Amino acid sequence: MAGSSAGRPTTTRRRRRLGRTNWPLTVLLILASLTVLAPLWVTLSMAFKTSAQSVDGNAFSLPAPFNPASFVQAWRLTHFPVSFGLSLGVAAITVVLTLFLSSLAAFAIARNWDKRIYRWSLYYLLAALFLPFPVVALPQIQLTALTGLDNPVGVGILHAMFQLSFSVLLYSAYLRSLPIELEESARIDGATTWQIFWRIVLPLLGPMNATVGIFAFLASWNDFMMPSLITADPSLQTLPVVQNIFQSQFGTNYNVAFASYLMAMAPTIVVYLFAQRWVISGVTQGAVKH
Repeated sequence: MAGSSAGRPTTTRRRRRLGRTNWPLTVLLILASLTVLAPLWVTLSMAFKTSAQSVDGNAFSLPAPFNPASFVQAWRLTHFPVSFGLSLGVAAITVVLTLFLSSLAAFAIARNWDKRIYRWSLYYLLAALFLPFPVVALPQIQLTALTGLDNPVGVGILHAMFQLSFSVLLYSAYLRSLPIELEESARIDGATTWQIFWRIVLPLLGPMNATVGIFAFLASWNDFMMPSLITADPSLQTLPVVQNIFQSQFGTNYNVAFASYLMAMAPTIVVYLFAQRWVISGVTQGAVKH
């Protein structure tokens, strides 16, 4: 009874402590949110302003009058359907190749960790994380030109290759958290390695597939340098490159420029809003050993 009575005040104090607001952390989170929300508000307000309003020096003011014509001009001047389709195609190639190659490589490495060649393979891939694209830009340009891949398809393949190191790292950490007993049971029942991967492991990789897919999509969608250097035909450039050309040619039409930026941002925002819970789940589960 005495122990029970002594435990009650402790529990009550703990509940009170948990119910208190951590004001320093709250203020820090508010300030961090403002760094994202403020530029987003400027983009929204500028996109719906007239040309005269966009240069009045007050970026945070409300658009008056409301001017959606900026989107029509941005759509026409940047040939948005073509550049958007090309960016979407490059991102799709990147995501598919990244998911397929990274999951297979990570599965082989994680399940053969006791063999030296697989450990060295992971170390080799991790070393590539410190190799930025500008360092190897010139040989990549020459190789893609020689192989006929100086086009959006080649850009998608290169994006996937540069995403391979980080993606294998995420997959490897996640695979170590999965119970190996499921695979051993399937192997006892006569399943091959391919059957184990496709029927057992791959369905369990759902959260990590979402995480890797989002990272690959964002990296491909927002990339400017690689498509601008690799793609030989200017008419096949992706949306970030086209927007840069548009900005240099129509630098005073800030409302049209911001409307174009907003249209380019929309897919990434929508994709992340729908997949954020899988992204968070994949990262947290991959960081914890069960």
